[in-house]
Amino acid sequence: MLTNSQTPTVSAESSKSLPAPDAQTRVSQFMKQLQDEITESLAKLDGVANFHEDSWERPEGGGGRSRVLREGAIFEQAGVNFSEVWGSHLPASILAQRPEAAGHGFYATGTSMVLHPHNPYVPTVHLNYRYFEAGPVWWFGGGLDLTPYYPFAEDAAHLHKTLKQACDKHHPDYYPVFKRWCDEYFYLKHRDETRGVGGLFFDYQDGEGALYRGPNPNGEAAIYSNQVGTPATRNWEDLFAFVQDCGRAFLPAYVPIVERRNGMEYGDRQRNFQLYRRGRYVEFNLVYDRGTIFGLQTNGRTESILMSLPPLVRWEYGYQPEPNSPEAELYETFLKPQDWINWTSPTSSH
Repeated sequence: MLTNSQTPTVSAESSKSLPAPDAQTRVSQFMKQLQDEITESLAKLDGVANFHEDSWERPEGGGGRSRVLREGAIFEQAGVNFSEVWGSHLPASILAQRPEAAGHGFYATGTSMVLHPHNPYVPTVHLNYRYFEAGPVWWFGGGLDLTPYYPFAEDAAHLHKTLKQACDKHHPDYYPVFKRWCDEYFYLKHRDETRGVGGLFFDYQDGEGALYRGPNPNGEAAIYSNQVGTPATRNWEDLFAFVQDCGRAFLPAYVPIVERRNGMEYGDRQRNFQLYRRGRYVEFNLVYDRGTIFGLQTNGRTESILMSLPPLVRWEYGYQPEPNSPEAELYETFLKPQDWINWTSPTSSH
């Protein structure tokens, strides 16, 4: 493992950018604890299946533990991963965004999760929180997003309000910027639609500069971030506390939705539509997802990297939903960015 003692000396002028001396140990411990808390709660929620753990090592340095639950009462497949890797150089996908990290060894740790339920009325959900160090450069990233098949506005509003509460404990502009960034990131350009109803997404958070550090200077996230200006310097401790609260917001954000929807009856039509929409999940993860790209470029464990893919999926050529159907409502309303915080009454008819 890289240690902070290997970090090059920096001037006092830039010392505010240094991580805590025990940063790697503390973040790694939290990410493992988050994996423990989530898997314990999900197994209890499912009530039938348990998680199977595979520990793995990466030849270049590091490893992780992958936990997968299959064919449960609620979850068709649920994967929750922890990884901690290090190496001599960062992959091109990272250096393109942080060129100042070139020439340094790196350390990265994080927890990621994707849940694919049986019932089409229960949404798929994704979580990933991560931490990087590369010489004097460090940052936090991650987020959470919800992908419903049959959408309910009250579910989307509940998730967003729970995430906003976690954000507001740390900075009033976190949620409005990172919500917009999520809408931007989880977007399938080739389909011209969002992956779901969003949530939070942020990256390259090192306490300096603007909140939005993404690639689109003309997007809604960048515009909002520019309007609120550069926040006061946030140190490593501030951002670590923020990431911890975001990680622990997952269970209260998602579990009530599962409990509300899992008992709803469904038939072949709903199941087939769920499998069709899962195809969008596959397309996004294999084409755009940064975690997938990073894992493959750093020779991570392939089975763990691709555990986010659904166990069953289908594609249909030229699919169009029936007019005025619940499926059409998904496309017409829920796959477009919405102000879920100010939602007050149901927009869904089913």
